[in-house]
Parts: sequence; structure tokens; C-alpha cells
Amino acid sequence: MERTFNSTSSDSPVSSQTIINKDGLAIYYDSFIPEDKSKIFLLQLSKNIQWKNDESVMFGKHYITRRKTAWYGDQPFCYTYSKIKRTALPWTDELLEIKRIVENKEAAEFNSCLLNFYHDGDDGMGWHSDNEKELEKNGVIASVSLGAERKFSFKHKSNKEKIDLILGCGSLLVMKEQIQTHWVHQLPKSKKISKPRINLTFRTISS
Repeated sequence: MERTFNSTSSDSPVSSQTIINKDGLAIYYDSFIPEDKSKIFLLQLSKNIQWKNDESVMFGKHYITRRKTAWYGDQPFCYTYSKIKRTALPWTDELLEIKRIVENKEAAEFNSCLLNFYHDGDDGMGWHSDNEKELEKNGVIASVSLGAERKFSFKHKSNKEKIDLILGCGSLLVMKEQIQTHWVHQLPKSKKISKPRINLTFRTISS
């Protein structure tokens, strides 16, 4: 079974869609950050974040990707994924501003943020779950998208149900409860995308 959700016009007020409500919860907010403000954030983050090419170790081999990442937080938290250890940098002013906007919406607090910079559609992310041991179990992950619209997919680990949606510029995707246990997600590559996208995933590292 496969379902597809499309974003609404960027000129529309903030609207929400429940994407998943079984074995976890995923809610999508279109135009969460206004278009003009989203463009400002995109430019600021492009320049001010300490981007590094992402790395991973698979089958004993060390890989460096074209996609760039950055890791920020309240403290120099250590976070390991793809067998690479990362240490959080201090928040920038722009990140704190976006964090406050997201926290006000979710009535939640986040102590860290993983950022991804996708140059164009040749950069993507394969199937995975955000279930690293450092993260709060069944905690909330709030994902903000800036820049190019991109397709995003969920797939249930057991019944293989697939759900596709389009993440618009300034949108917010909230994932919570047991979604990381029962679902995987991906950002597929696309030759049709020529513009960059920055994704911010606000998280909680367990103390």
C-alpha cells in the first residue's frame, strides 16, 4: 500500500496534516515559517553554519559524502551515527531563533539540532530511522525544511506500507512516539532538483 501527500501553496496559512497515526505519529505543517523569513534563514544558515562533508563507515570502509552536515546543542554532546562520532557546537543566533519558533509550536524543549545541506537533487539520504542510543527514546524530532521542495518517504518496517509527501520550503514535520521503532524514512535523490535545501532536525539527547 502506498499513499502520497502533497504540500499546499506557500501563500496559504499554516495548515497541518496527520501523515502517520499508527505505530507512531507524524504531523506535517505546511508554510510553518513564512516564505520571506525562510529565505533569510536559508541564506544565514548557508553562510554561518560550520558545515562539513558527512562521513560514514560501512563494511570497514570510510566514505565521505557530497552532502554536508553540522551538529549543534546546549552542550558539546557526543552523537554517533554511521559509526562516526560528532561533538555538538554552540548554538548560533539563527538556530536559537528557529528553535524557539519550533518549541513554541510543540510546547516542547530540544537540546540539540542536526543540520543537513543538500546542494541539489543529487544529494539524498537512504532508508534509516533516527534511533541512535544517545537520543531520548520515543522522543519528539522536529524537522524544518528550507529551500528546494523535496520528496520525503516513510516505510513501515513490518508491513512495508509506503507514504510519500513533499516537504515545502518553511515546512515542519514532527515525528514522535514509536515512529522511529516501527518506520524508516528517506530523502530520495532526483535529477529534477537543481536548488539547495537545508534541513534542521531538532532533537533531545538523553542526559
